[in-house]
Amino acid sequence: LFPQQSGLYEYKIFGGLADCPPKLCVDVYMDLNFRKQWDQYVKELYENTYDGEKVIYWEVKYPFPLSNRDYVYIRECREMDVDGRKIWVVLAQSVSVPQCPEKPGIIRVKSYKQSLVIESDGKAGSKVYMYYFDNPGGMIPSWLVNWAAKSGVPSFLKDMQNACHKYSKNT
Repeated sequence: LFPQQSGLYEYKIFGGLADCPPKLCVDVYMDLNFRKQWDQYVKELYENTYDGEKVIYWEVKYPFPLSNRDYVYIRECREMDVDGRKIWVVLAQSVSVPQCPEKPGIIRVKSYKQSLVIESDGKAGSKVYMYYFDNPGGMIPSWLVNWAAKSGVPSFLKDMQNACHKYSKNT
């Protein structure tokens, strides 16, 4: 459980994308314009610079009768060399930016954290580690949020694998 009294879980995922090299996975993950093509839940997604800091705005479609959610967050990607192994680390965290006020009818996700680590599996693919937490707010029961995250995060990896296949053809 996440340390706060939210009743929500933090998620740690270990997985593999057997036929997607790590650099391709990182390129797909970081490409916001391409994400709009393959992620069916994206309603709006863009990056702007406010006070010298790159900030991402992301509105996520939620199923009826739930309200859409939006995120305002910063993200950074670093390529590291650890004992001769290339490892990519992506960190993201929600921020409050006056230039991105809350919109009527959309619930702002104010507590969001994600860490993503990608490295070679030693063959043609990637090993992926992800830590994820968000509190979607509103009146959704915590059991439903936990169920959605538990099924949604693994399906995200499958969607990302499919996106990697399409990305290599488009670039």
